[in-house]
Amino acid sequence: MSGSNSLPPAADAPLELSVHATPAAAGLLAAERTRRGRWMMVFVVLLCALPVIASYLAFYVFQPRGQAYGELIVPARELPATLPLRSLDGAAVAPASLRHQWLMVVVDGGSCVGDCEEHLFMQRQLREMLGRERERVDKLWLVVDDATLRADLRASLEATPAMHILRTDRDALAAWLQPAPGQSMTGHLYLVDPMGRWMWRSPQRPEPQRVKRDLDKLLRAAASWDKPGRPQ
Repeated sequence: MSGSNSLPPAADAPLELSVHATPAAAGLLAAERTRRGRWMMVFVVLLCALPVIASYLAFYVFQPRGQAYGELIVPARELPATLPLRSLDGAAVAPASLRHQWLMVVVDGGSCVGDCEEHLFMQRQLREMLGRERERVDKLWLVVDDATLRADLRASLEATPAMHILRTDRDALAAWLQPAPGQSMTGHLYLVDPMGRWMWRSPQRPEPQRVKRDLDKLLRAAASWDKPGRPQ
């Protein structure tokens, strides 16, 4: 008698099952990936910011305040985006264009009487005294009136490296740079960091060698993240 060649499956043969993720499970997996991505982004940002944070902690926190000759401005004060700046020829200048270099700032009127020329000369000499670090520092004279600069003074200043002369409004500037109590705004040298933050002020009638020691400390503290020159 002939019969079928088909055999029933063995009783102990494993069952093949297909498991499909439910929509809820897929949503949980996507949320987990998003969460991990966000934490990774936070980690990368902190890693990039760490040298800046460390340098400021080194100078502001761990270094004794008494070692500074000038006055550290704590907290440092951001350069106002609305500060009106213009060139000597009257062209508007964006405050953001001053970022990415240290700025050694002199404030005075265009007639440049009294200590003004002495401050400008000191500004020039201090930058040269920094040696190879001078390329990280620009000089800025903020002229706070409409007086015409002497032709010889203007020509002399514009012939020196890294010199910027801009006009601004005295009252608007006073909302950012401020003198010590009871002193004149024009009596100090001011230092602005590469992020546009005013963070140091000299005493009145500053001593160049002692100012240089403060500058050396600040530049050394920022050496891990600050590079000379503005982005092109």
